[in-house]
Formats: sequence, C-alpha cells, structure tokens
Amino acid sequence: MYKTTVKIDGMMCGMCESHVNDAIRAKMSVKKVTSSHKNGETIIISKDELTKQMLTAALDGTGYNVMSVTCEPYEKKGLFSRK
Repeated sequence: MYKTTVKIDGMMCGMCESHVNDAIRAKMSVKKVTSSHKNGETIIISKDELTKQMLTAALDGTGYNVMSVTCEPYEKKGLFSRK
C-alpha cells in the first residue's frame, strides 16, 4: 500500500474537494481519497504507487493543477497492524 500526498492549486471550497476526489476515483483504482482545500492537498491511499504524471492526467480539464506529489509506503495503523 502507498500513501500519496498531492499538493493541488485551485481548490477553494468543499465542492472543490469533492470534484477532485471524484476525478481521481474515476481515473484510478484507489482505496481512499481525502482532500482539503484549506491545506491545498489531497491524500490518497492506493495499492499501487502513483506518479505526478498519472495524477495530472486524472485532473486534466478540471481546472485544478497538481503542484507536487510525494509517495511513500503506507501501513495501516490499528490494533492488528504489524510491528
């Protein structure tokens, strides 16, 4: 699993967050997507590693711009997580 943090320019409100989330879900296979217009970022949990090129293509034509992408291995935290 991977956690991808995407800095996005153009999100101004809760509807913008929803549009970004929907655009990403429509173009890629992801487990979870959460956007914050206040932080200007989207956090994605996915099985596969995502690239800036993939995310830029997913948001192409939406009016939102991918500024940067950081992808790192992700391990779910919880009662039964491995140590």
